[in-house]
Amino acid sequence: MWGIIATWRMAFDGVTVASQLLKEGVTVGDAIESAVRLVEDNPVYKSVGYGGLPNIQGAVQLDAAYMDGDTYQIGGVAGISDVKNPISVAKQLSKERFNSFLVGEGARDYAVLNGFDIQNMLTDRAKAEWEKRLKEVQKNQLNPYDGHDTVSMVGLDVSGSMATGTSSSGLFLKQPGRVGDSPLSGSGFYVDSEIGGAAATGLGEDLMKGCLSYEIVRLMKAGYTPQEACNQAVYDFDARLTKRNEKAGAFSLIAMDCNGAWGVATNVEFTFVVATENQRPTMYVAIPAEDNQTNIEPITEEWLEQQRKNPTVD
Repeated sequence: MWGIIATWRMAFDGVTVASQLLKEGVTVGDAIESAVRLVEDNPVYKSVGYGGLPNIQGAVQLDAAYMDGDTYQIGGVAGISDVKNPISVAKQLSKERFNSFLVGEGARDYAVLNGFDIQNMLTDRAKAEWEKRLKEVQKNQLNPYDGHDTVSMVGLDVSGSMATGTSSSGLFLKQPGRVGDSPLSGSGFYVDSEIGGAAATGLGEDLMKGCLSYEIVRLMKAGYTPQEACNQAVYDFDARLTKRNEKAGAFSLIAMDCNGAWGVATNVEFTFVVATENQRPTMYVAIPAEDNQTNIEPITEEWLEQQRKNPTVD
């Protein structure tokens, strides 16, 4: 059995490629790396990799992580600049016994020394949006933060190995050096090949308060299905966070267990992509429902057309 689940519809092409690789017996780590790289390389997506929206100073600082579910090895980078594929750096770092999580200049230096592709990650389109948004914020006293859509993936290969990967440019107009949940184990991702894995997207500052990816894996270990685990973790924490702080930021979690079953929960409208041995790559939309449940429906052409007219999610 093999399978892969990923956040946001921007992951569709990557999941399609990864599903073919997994079908051919490629390891889950290599399949996930290939899938995330496709998202990182596409300048259309404004929250990941090349074309990602910059921080308040106009610099693109990227976060990424990789975890091997067989060994618990984790690699991560945060605030890395001018590196084409942060997920590949994170995956290589996961093989290091020490110094496996690097930030800022140290992460960039490691990438340079190890031969990773270096390039300016700020596109003309992203720079124009940055300039426009700065003017709007200054003129209208708006909240500057807009967009924090991490591409996150959890996968299973035919040998039973599991892995997870994340990549993000973080909050638009974030402060220099700001790091969200995406590269942080337990918050942005977690995986154990004997149980399953989970990964997150959303407002990192709130996701970090709940360590929801680890919590979902813990619940699956306790016997919950992936969907039950997602519902329990996400809606319980959303309620507690709202009670204590009057509001909770947007967050969504995906999960897959060691048998290829999957689940999703969210406190906003959220799109995701799934492919398994028994299911071709399919895009879904998830919406929170009553009684701590999640409504999940395949994305239709009508839904896509509505989003083209009035886009609200990636």
